[in-house]
Amino acid sequence: MAEPAARSREPTLICEMMERLGIEPGGGALPALGLQYLRAFRRCQHCVSKRACRDWLDDGGNSAAHAPRFCPNADALLDLQISSNVPHHRSARLY
Repeated sequence: MAEPAARSREPTLICEMMERLGIEPGGGALPALGLQYLRAFRRCQHCVSKRACRDWLDDGGNSAAHAPRFCPNADALLDLQISSNVPHHRSARLY
């Protein structure tokens, strides 16, 4: 059972992911978005795909319009992009 505790000590990549997707982390100051940011951070903290995420950010995250499909925050990040008026493209390649 030590694995979940160890996983939560690994660095989260949510801020880097948000930056790559054009989402302003400071937008969490808005009450309506604050809970979404907190949920996304917690999901990232406990995510089992950190290695895949790191690889995605290192390899293809620069040109992506959406979070990869393996990301448990993909839907939340899209909502934040829309709420933040970040341009996104439905035809963008998803991993």
